[in-house]
Amino acid sequence: MRRRFFVDEVRNGHAEIAGDEAKHLTRVLRVEAGQRYEISDNRSVYLAEIETARKEHVIFRTLEKLPAGEPQVRLILCAALIKFDRFEWLIEKATELGVSRLIPVNAERTENGLAAAAAKRMERWRKIAHESSQQSRRLRLPEIAPAEPFTAAITDASPLRVFLDEQPGAPPLSQASPPQGPIAVLTGPEGGWTDRERTAALSAGWKPVSLGPSILRAETAAIAALAVIGQAKYIAY
Repeated sequence: MRRRFFVDEVRNGHAEIAGDEAKHLTRVLRVEAGQRYEISDNRSVYLAEIETARKEHVIFRTLEKLPAGEPQVRLILCAALIKFDRFEWLIEKATELGVSRLIPVNAERTENGLAAAAAKRMERWRKIAHESSQQSRRLRLPEIAPAEPFTAAITDASPLRVFLDEQPGAPPLSQASPPQGPIAVLTGPEGGWTDRERTAALSAGWKPVSLGPSILRAETAAIAALAVIGQAKYIAY
């Protein structure tokens, strides 16, 4: 299976990758002129051949447009901020599982300082999503949005909005009805939601759902939720 790379644009049948990513292609992957790969401009996928491969500049020539599949339902993950090493793992895996938009959320039990420090991590997080998108052969890159306070995150207007709740009585996520539009999933921080947040989410129209009796780590719960939704075939990239 051919590797897939993302390019900024395809113009007059050509596209290019420059800078550090081009260095990775030429020095690590050892790409050469004449080799064929797939490229995406975040809208369409093409079979392309490398025309030029220099240290910091790789030029592709498109050969044909490839079938890409039309999106069905957008998946929005509103994930409470957790320690950054774990949050980066969450970004990588959420990208592989097809999330369309990922919003870091500053919850009441989010560790002090994480929300303020998140702005400095955006470039790194988007790079992680970019690399994971190429590895998983996505059509489009996910949007990694700036961090939001909990009160802003719950204003999302998706047709189906669910929040993972460890409290007894929440129905299984697998029983959620497939919607006709985007799905928003809200996942909590270490320590879970406060009563005030739970009440606010319910008042805003979010539905509590469960992943079972086990108490999962925050990052595990987020990825498990995406996998359940993906298995139900609601989701498209």
